[in-house]
Amino acid sequence: MMLFENIRLAFSSLVANKMRALLTMLGIIIGIASVIAIMTVGNSVTGNITESMESLGVNNVMVSLQQKNEEKESREDGVVFGSQPRSENLTEEDLITTDMIREFVNRYPDKIKCISAQSTLGDGQALDGNLYANASLLGVSLGYFVANDLDIIAGRYFSEREFDEGDMVIIVSDKLVNNMFKGDAEAAVGKTLQFNVEGKFYHPTIVGVYEHEDSPYMISMTSEKDIRTDAYLPLRTVMNEKHITRFGGFTVVTATGTDPDELAGITKQFFNVYYRNNRNYEISAFSMATMVSMMSTMMGTVTTALSVIAGIALLVGGIGVMNIMLVSITERTREIGTRKALGAPNGSIRTQFIVESIVICVVGGIIGIIIGVSAGMALAKYLGTPAKPDISSILLSIGFSSAIGVFFGYYPANKAAKMDPIEALRYE
Repeated sequence: MMLFENIRLAFSSLVANKMRALLTMLGIIIGIASVIAIMTVGNSVTGNITESMESLGVNNVMVSLQQKNEEKESREDGVVFGSQPRSENLTEEDLITTDMIREFVNRYPDKIKCISAQSTLGDGQALDGNLYANASLLGVSLGYFVANDLDIIAGRYFSEREFDEGDMVIIVSDKLVNNMFKGDAEAAVGKTLQFNVEGKFYHPTIVGVYEHEDSPYMISMTSEKDIRTDAYLPLRTVMNEKHITRFGGFTVVTATGTDPDELAGITKQFFNVYYRNNRNYEISAFSMATMVSMMSTMMGTVTTALSVIAGIALLVGGIGVMNIMLVSITERTREIGTRKALGAPNGSIRTQFIVESIVICVVGGIIGIIIGVSAGMALAKYLGTPAKPDISSILLSIGFSSAIGVFFGYYPANKAAKMDPIEALRYE
């Protein structure tokens, strides 16, 4: 009952000095609101980036060429040379051959679900009289559609025969269909397009239409009609057109139950056997799971650092609470003296003012949480990401507000408890 009485007295004091109480809470409100807003935006952006990366295949292993570092050489005086990337130009002989990839798949059939490889034919434009649509023509393997989330809304994917024989067939975006076929995806399937790619004309037949999704991190000033989307051809088709049999990189889709980090190490070891005599290049392999983890850790660190900086306002607010409590105790010296003269123990006096300090901080914290969540959700919406308020940070803020009340309220409360009742009663 004594606790509830102290809380009632604390609220009575706040109501009696509304403006002073609000100004006292201001530091707490700003600090809590800043931390909550930063955590909300940080979690929203981190979650969105993570989901986007996971949609690319969290169990995929990315394989690519990277330049070797020069070997370090030391002079007698201790000066070290080297350790810098080489600047030699990439040649055809440096690329990964289809035979290497085929042998790799045959060596580890139980660990590999499929291989996703691609080769760019070039940026081009579909033309039909006054109608046009911009597109980047990519040759892709069968595994590309397994490794990447491509939503076919009309038609189908390529058949194995079309891949093997390198047929001139194409899968286009709904954006291209909007420009060339008035948005009728079903009517577009089976039609032949004329593409001008760097002055050379191609005439692929549409077999499928996919739904194009704009990246939330790419801001384009291009009009809707002029936007450039990807259009997919069978990889063999592009390889035949470009007369190539080699790649600069590819993606391995792991089989169920395979550790992507382990397969990344196996992949690097396997291919670097072919590059042991290559002075300029070697193979790099890493899993998307590792990349997602690194990105989440990095974003979490940045969010935490910003929250700590914003949390400095809480310390300023706590000092303000201590200051106002000292003023309040000075104003209520005679009240304290009267209570002690009537037999109130020191602990009761101390508890009264600590509770009042906690009430000030908790009320300010609740207001700060409401403002912080609202501001965080508004900022997340502005950035185009789903808002994800952090419940743990909200609960932590309430606890921290109470802790600040206890920490910064203890000294004034203890000072009040130790007052000499006779001196307090004589205070004017």
